[in-house]
Amino acid sequence: MKRLSIIIVAQNEAINIADCVRTARFAEEIIVLDSGSTDGTQELAAAAGATVVSTDWPGYGPQNNRGIDLATGEWFFSLDADERIGIELAAEIRAAIEREDVDGFRVPRTSMYCGRFMKHGGWSPDYTWRLARRGKARFTGHYLHAHLQIEGRTGTLRQSIVHYSYRSMESVLEKLNRYSSASARDMTASGRRGSLGRAIAHGLWAFFRTYFLRLGLLDGRWGFMLAVFNAEVTYYRYVKLWLQQQAVETK
Repeated sequence: MKRLSIIIVAQNEAINIADCVRTARFAEEIIVLDSGSTDGTQELAAAAGATVVSTDWPGYGPQNNRGIDLATGEWFFSLDADERIGIELAAEIRAAIEREDVDGFRVPRTSMYCGRFMKHGGWSPDYTWRLARRGKARFTGHYLHAHLQIEGRTGTLRQSIVHYSYRSMESVLEKLNRYSSASARDMTASGRRGSLGRAIAHGLWAFFRTYFLRLGLLDGRWGFMLAVFNAEVTYYRYVKLWLQQQAVETK
């Protein structure tokens, strides 16, 4: 039987970390990379059965790559602290890593918005690359929107990760600010340009794509709220990018 390592990056995730680690205990190794939590995350993770490593926060991609380097399993699975692996997905992962003809897998994900799991709007199924043979995959270096790049043959799992992404409106507003700032940072690093006009245009497009093209309207009021959120985070991303560039150019 192949050895599996599950890698979890965390900071101040006391509300999530114990349940997250418990759903990962079908793996031979669970590594939690904690970047300075002050709410007991490290202690809760250790008590649930994880090996905890204290680190700084270099960004989502670099942090996951640290986890890959620490892992001892032949395969690894990257799991966020607010995600869960159900029994069916765990069994599917176990079967997948015994295959010799595939080097990595993407996994569908179902996400929560304000206490409700969304069925449309691009949030289900939201495919994400998470499972790979060690030595065959690395995360990109993006601070926020890093993704796993796999060298070799790939496949798709059927069972979904359960993502408790936005439990309340308070978490929506907090992440709106944090994610738009981090995304603007990545865009600056890639040489993108921002402006007020681009912020408005991209924000309107994000709403239209979520609500109409990706059928968010079928989720009723929550689908409309999600489309507004996507528009807002996109708008603020470009505004922050523009303001950062204005600050540099006026020095």
